[in-house]
Amino acid sequence: MERTCYNTDLSLSDVGRKVTLVGWVSKRRNLGSLLFIDLRDRSGIIQIVVNEDVKIPDVRNEYVISVKGTVSKKEVPNKLLKTGEIEVIAESIEVFSKAKTTPLIIADETDALEDVRLKYRYLDLRRPSLQKNLMNRAKIVRIAHEYFDNNGFIEVETPCLTLSTPEGARDYLVPSRINHGSFFALPQSPQLFKQLLMIGGFERYYQIARCFRDEDLRQDRQPEFTQIDLEMSFLDQDQILTIMEGFLKKVFKETVGYELKTPLRRMTYAEAVNDYGSDKPDTRFDLKLIDVKGILSQSDFVGYKDALMIKAIVIPNVAESTSRKVIDGLNLEAKKFGLSGIGVYKVNGNSLDGSLTKFVNADIQKSLIEKVNAKTNDIILVASGKPEQVNFGLGALRSKYGHELGYVKPNTYDLLWVVDFPLFEKDIHDGSYKPLHHPFTRPTPETAQYLNSDPSKCLSAAYDIVINGYEAGGGSLRIYNQDMQKKIFEILGFTSEDINRKFGYFVGAFEYGTPPHGGIAFGLERLSMIICGTDNIRDVIAFPKNLKASCPMSSAPQQVDEQQLIDLGIKVDK
Repeated sequence: MERTCYNTDLSLSDVGRKVTLVGWVSKRRNLGSLLFIDLRDRSGIIQIVVNEDVKIPDVRNEYVISVKGTVSKKEVPNKLLKTGEIEVIAESIEVFSKAKTTPLIIADETDALEDVRLKYRYLDLRRPSLQKNLMNRAKIVRIAHEYFDNNGFIEVETPCLTLSTPEGARDYLVPSRINHGSFFALPQSPQLFKQLLMIGGFERYYQIARCFRDEDLRQDRQPEFTQIDLEMSFLDQDQILTIMEGFLKKVFKETVGYELKTPLRRMTYAEAVNDYGSDKPDTRFDLKLIDVKGILSQSDFVGYKDALMIKAIVIPNVAESTSRKVIDGLNLEAKKFGLSGIGVYKVNGNSLDGSLTKFVNADIQKSLIEKVNAKTNDIILVASGKPEQVNFGLGALRSKYGHELGYVKPNTYDLLWVVDFPLFEKDIHDGSYKPLHHPFTRPTPETAQYLNSDPSKCLSAAYDIVINGYEAGGGSLRIYNQDMQKKIFEILGFTSEDINRKFGYFVGAFEYGTPPHGGIAFGLERLSMIICGTDNIRDVIAFPKNLKASCPMSSAPQQVDEQQLIDLGIKVDK
């Protein structure tokens, strides 16, 4: 077998050329005097023509074959195929292996449920759309290597068997056979190690790093995932973001041919949450949140009188189609964010229709319509309550309508940095503080003074890259001052014993000269999702887990042999 080339390497310039092609039978059509075979390899499909005088073995869908023949010009081109102007006239066909009827259609569009696709993932991977996705993912990795190698970064691998540390999600634990009762943890990120590399003097590090988090799954989350992980010494925030923008510019140019305009705009966390109801706003469409407390707090509705915040969004031209069922659905969605409900007002000239309008007099109705600039047949959605609930609840409804009503143009990209996050989250029940990112994030110079007086006022020198409403990466400037790190631990309630047990080796390293440093990690799967135009992270992973964090193909995880548990000193409580 001597393959001449891939299918899509051929064009009209190859007419008359003798070739040997290999691949899978995508489709066969027997017209009696002629047999047509669509031959598929990883590059695409080409049509094979077999005349009746050519003797070939039986060929069925998904058989793996070799074809020898001559490239010929098609009488009627197929504009849907890259090879649509040519075909190969077969002289002989060899069957390498036969195939049973597949449990799913091997095509871009398949009718198989996702569980079936995951069970037969090796068949699902033959679909051109999935192959294209994974090739784009591989291209992003290649670009990362090329770009960061050329910008003075050194690729370093960090351990996958490490110490369990609190980083927000549950760790995956690995029992030690040598030390019974002790456990390694799989890394949620290489955070501590990459900072230690800065203390080690590497100055610029990167890694295509595997990470593991034992958390509940969703469409854009997996238990194991990959980061393009970076750390840099002696650079300020502007310098770090400029380098990262150069990487993103190269990614978008070389994968989807999109010219990214830099520098990217920056939006504060407060602006993102107040205007868009999200810390990862999709700004490809408007629908901003509008403060209407000054108007609606004067109404007779008890839910508005004492509310800390009242905000509204206007959804154009949907009043006629907003049925009672739709309104009930909006209220269910609102309750997911802790809201008691949502006010739905239909605009009719200078007045409003809706169940709550009996509490809102004509003057207030008119003022509300003018304030939000609503028109007839618009609806005004109003949320009231605590600021976090109102902002994020309305933000979710904004996103829902923005996508359902087609406000987002296909193949468009909007990138921005979200900056100036709060440094801490305050527990509403006991008043304790938790880090919004992680305990090693530096406060901004302007707010560091509040560490002693009021930590809730501290902002972090953190930055997230948001693309089309997805957080595609994030990072921060790190603490390099021992006294500041000690203070942060103190605010978070860590005892000396906690610090020594969980971070002892790390904080000990700070005593030997630590450079100012910062870093970032891009989610490779999230970035690939955006580039590939899918909203399902499993579409850019070769062998993903399902929403139950299991693999339908291999049936992992499973119970293990009793002897394996004995070797590890583990007894399973059934």
